[in-house]
Amino acid sequence: MYHYQQPNRSGGHPKGQHLIKVTGEGDMSVQPDLATVNLGVITEGKELIPAQQQNAIHSTKVIQTLVELGIPQTHIQTFDYRIESDYDYEQGKQIFRGYKVTHILQVKMEDLTMMGKVVDNAVQNGVNYVSNIQFTVKNKEPYYQHALVLAVNNAIGKAQTIADSINVTLIPTPSLIVENSSSIHPYSYQPETMVKAMSTTPLEPGQIKIKANISADFHYRNI
Repeated sequence: MYHYQQPNRSGGHPKGQHLIKVTGEGDMSVQPDLATVNLGVITEGKELIPAQQQNAIHSTKVIQTLVELGIPQTHIQTFDYRIESDYDYEQGKQIFRGYKVTHILQVKMEDLTMMGKVVDNAVQNGVNYVSNIQFTVKNKEPYYQHALVLAVNNAIGKAQTIADSINVTLIPTPSLIVENSSSIHPYSYQPETMVKAMSTTPLEPGQIKIKANISADFHYRNI
């Protein structure tokens, strides 16, 4: 967190000066350059080993498909792997139904136009679970720095407006600036989806917003 305070050797507010406290906000709309999606293979069976083996075959085929599409191996990683026991409940009794094996891969891609093709091909080759499609930026820092400048300017404008409205003279350099928060709001498609079949659908990345927020103190003099 950035913190700036103007030196004050007198140990208090300068004589004849008073304080205005404001917040400042700044944001930038940015075209995303990175996309991620979670692709899952879920298999069920009465016996655990066959269910695991089937899951491994489908998962391997999905990974091979992604690599053939040009996704680097380093951009494909296991997000979740779990084995669960499934039960039915009849008349208050728990009846064992079988096992469910879930292997979820997180896939990153820098060519955002590939998202629809990647999802479609993955589904055709064994994926039956898709979730958390998200578009973001790889390096938000330059954009955040600009948003921070906008936030400071916004605070100065607010302080000047207040000073003008109460007919006082604002000292335009803030005596204190505190960086409150930053945020990045990616475009995302969050619902978890069990997939039976999927037609080719374009997935548009849109734009994301990067925001900065500060608090600032300004001194003013009575006219």
